[in-house]
Amino acid sequence: MENINAYMRHYRRGTALLAVGLCVGLVLVTAAAMASWQRRQQAREVHAQNEMYQAVYLFEEENFSSALHGSPRCTGLLDIIKQHSTTKSANLARLYAGVCYMNERDYASALQHLKQFQAKDYLLQARAWALIGDAYAEQGDHAQAAVYYVKAAEYRPNAFFTPLYLASAALAYEAKQQYKAACECYEKIVKNYPDAIEYEEARKHVHRLSRWV
Repeated sequence: MENINAYMRHYRRGTALLAVGLCVGLVLVTAAAMASWQRRQQAREVHAQNEMYQAVYLFEEENFSSALHGSPRCTGLLDIIKQHSTTKSANLARLYAGVCYMNERDYASALQHLKQFQAKDYLLQARAWALIGDAYAEQGDHAQAAVYYVKAAEYRPNAFFTPLYLASAALAYEAKQQYKAACECYEKIVKNYPDAIEYEEARKHVHRLSRWV
């Protein structure tokens, strides 16, 4: 009996040590894999950034087709998105591509790319949502346009862009004859942003719409 108990104690200890060893080994393998992935990801980021320079240059020159599709001398935004999909540059390329398609009046393609763009930067993310609103407005979908304009306005409000987004939302609401909602947008400008460029026009619109609400 003693021998059996000793064997069982030895067996349990060996099993426990094996489990600990496997856990340590798994942690080491995972850490090594993560380090390797991070090195490869950094290399991808650098490569994608280098390719973005020429595409952005074409964008700034308002050569939107070449910015999107590339040229013999540079990679286009669409290929950057496809080839470097996990990089920050590809994410930014989606925003640029969305603006390019807006300028080409291809609003469906613009929406496709703008909706995939994500940023923690309060200016860029709100701007992307406002552009989505513009794309819907251009297609006559004023209800969805208003949704995204309000989303942009409510995301980290600031004195420079928020009044513009509120004014855009008001116009979209008016197009749907939702005068109360439109008036509320203008009232927010009047109340919260007295120094905004949109302030005086907002005051006039509040007075005009007050008879409808």
